[in-house]
Amino acid sequence: MSQPPFQPPPPPHQPPQSPYNPYNQPAPPQQPFMNPAPPFQAPPFQQAPPFQQPPFGQQPPFGQRPNAGGNPVGAVFLGFVVSVVVSGVYSGINLATYKDQSLTVANTLYLAHALLNGAIVGCLVGLVGRRSNGARIGAAVIAALGAFFGYANSLPLIIADAQTPSVVGDLLSDDPFFPAKAWWSSEAHGGVDWYSPLGLVLAAAAAWGLAYVVGNRRQ
Repeated sequence: MSQPPFQPPPPPHQPPQSPYNPYNQPAPPQQPFMNPAPPFQAPPFQQAPPFQQPPFGQQPPFGQRPNAGGNPVGAVFLGFVVSVVVSGVYSGINLATYKDQSLTVANTLYLAHALLNGAIVGCLVGLVGRRSNGARIGAAVIAALGAFFGYANSLPLIIADAQTPSVVGDLLSDDPFFPAKAWWSSEAHGGVDWYSPLGLVLAAAAAWGLAYVVGNRRQ
């Protein structure tokens, strides 16, 4: 009996190979799925609240000075110019009416001019300088000087009209301060004429008071 030829045993069964993993290596462990971080977003733009002025009468916080505002230098300069004009008008009126003036009329006219000078200067300084204390002090000084020079400047004009201009020149050459001495002296009693300093006080008080009132209302 003949024997069949020797046949090798069949190869062991191998699992099918993947074209992407020909050596059947174990797959790496799966990482848990994580959501990607959200993109950066800038915070929403917040507009600054509009400036609100504190109600009228409310005081500013401690350590802050209120804004005076205004133009103190311009206020003083304007007050000076107006005071010179008012004083010049008074000197002209005094020159035109000195022959008909009594002592009472002369004193009344002088005090009225002092008040008018102070009132006009104070109102203008208050409007322009507002709450500036320096402007108020300047208004008081300017108004007082206007009251003084309004009378002192009219005196040489009166003497020149009553006599001659050469007399005025001689008086000024002998005593340059004779208008101020005549302003201070009393013609009736020969002593101190207290109406003269009273006019300065009235002019300064009117200028400072009206500058204060008008300046606060403007603010």
